[in-house]
Amino acid sequence: MADARGNRPPARPAPRPTVRRRDGAPAGTGEVTPGGGPLYRQVKEQLVREIAQGRYPVTDPLPSEQKLAARFGVAQGTVRRALDDLVRDNLVIRHQGRGTFVHAHGPERDRFHFFHLVAADGERRLPASRVLSVTRRRANQDEALALEIPPQDRIVEIRRVRDLMARSAILETIVVPDALFPDLGSLPKTQVPNTLYQLYQDRFGVIIHRAVEKITAQAAGRDDVTYLGLDRGAPLLLIERIAQTLDGTPVELRSSRCDTRHLAYFSDIL
Repeated sequence: MADARGNRPPARPAPRPTVRRRDGAPAGTGEVTPGGGPLYRQVKEQLVREIAQGRYPVTDPLPSEQKLAARFGVAQGTVRRALDDLVRDNLVIRHQGRGTFVHAHGPERDRFHFFHLVAADGERRLPASRVLSVTRRRANQDEALALEIPPQDRIVEIRRVRDLMARSAILETIVVPDALFPDLGSLPKTQVPNTLYQLYQDRFGVIIHRAVEKITAQAAGRDDVTYLGLDRGAPLLLIERIAQTLDGTPVELRSSRCDTRHLAYFSDIL
């Protein structure tokens, strides 16, 4: 209605329509939005972010499909499809009668997923470890570049020998940012476990999801002679690995110098 001067008040914006699911029920208050892509993919991406943030301890199941469906305002089948994708991506694992859990690191998973050296007969064995040193120091340029941290940032370096079939087979140097693993540099070397990725997850909440490896041939140097029993100049395999979290953040640089006289690098390409 116009006022005495003939001016009309500004029109009120039309109320936004209620977003409803396919079954007609109002959508929930989760992070899924219409027009933001397939609903199952949005649910999956949000769960990945929350797993990366440590929201779901590996000892506790994820919320049930019903609870997640209510939270995100989607059908239960949509949540199931998102979880199926996470299972295929090796991020979660289903336990019959117990629920769905974040896939924890442990000896069995590390043996088949991240360790690629096999015996001459093709059998995979998880090596034992002897830690030589655990130290804090400043990152050099190559380490800072690989870990995407400022030059001269503090890092923790672990040096160890890994034994396979009663032989010293691998000389490793492992470097991680001190900021992400604040107590690791103070850990006595006798308390550094064999499966480091399990330590990263359980103690620091850092989940290793994937790793990128570069393989080159090298000649044995002084340390290889000392710790691997090789002759100076003997051939060995150098595996340089950058391990990343769920969101692609590089958190570990690992250099593995391998005596392959009795071992081979095995990769199963699908």
